[in-house]
Amino acid sequence: MGNYYSYKRISTDTERQNFNRQIKSLERYAKDHDIEYLIDFTEEKSAKNFTERPQFRKLDKLLQAGDTVVFKDLYRFTREAENGYKKYMEWLDRGINMVFLDNPTVSSDYIRQMMTTAEQQDIVTKTAMESIIKLLIIVELDRGEKQRLYISQSIKDGIAASNKRSGRKPGQLDKMSDALREDILKYLSDRSIKQVDLMRKYNISRNTLKKYISYLNCTKSQLARRLAPVT
Repeated sequence: MGNYYSYKRISTDTERQNFNRQIKSLERYAKDHDIEYLIDFTEEKSAKNFTERPQFRKLDKLLQAGDTVVFKDLYRFTREAENGYKKYMEWLDRGINMVFLDNPTVSSDYIRQMMTTAEQQDIVTKTAMESIIKLLIIVELDRGEKQRLYISQSIKDGIAASNKRSGRKPGQLDKMSDALREDILKYLSDRSIKQVDLMRKYNISRNTLKKYISYLNCTKSQLARRLAPVT
């Protein structure tokens, strides 16, 4: 059994409150799982990539197979989509475990389970599942600050246009929460999940859910085309 490490990061002073939430979440996880972090890494720096984060570089060099790094969410790891995916897969290949408390569908245990299932399938199914795994990680990574703002604004614009066409009063539809977005992404890769269950869980109508599903499905398709190799 390897060592446990925690990693916290804020990029601006305005995120100070977020810093406190990270601390509480990481402490709660350690208590609930009866573990102790060997080192708590803290990064207070705005950086565009991994190389500009000295604490992350120290952590990266220290890690060995079997070690586990706990983050509050995926964006403490990175906000870069393509480079983030490469680093994620590098850690996975090195036998490093990653826990993202707010993004369990991209924690390493979940992804490894999907990869194991893919290995047991025929070549066509295996290739399809591997693409889904990559897309799942890329989509989550691409929900960095700019992407989240873009999605939020696009949804607002779409809802406003829909309200205008239907005569619905503004504000009747809630914006898509991170939890709902995550569950919809699960639904898109696992159709055993029922739409009616999502509707009940988040107390939303079928039409509202369909709008969100349509939007995220479109976003995934755009990402897939962008990431597809050029032949």
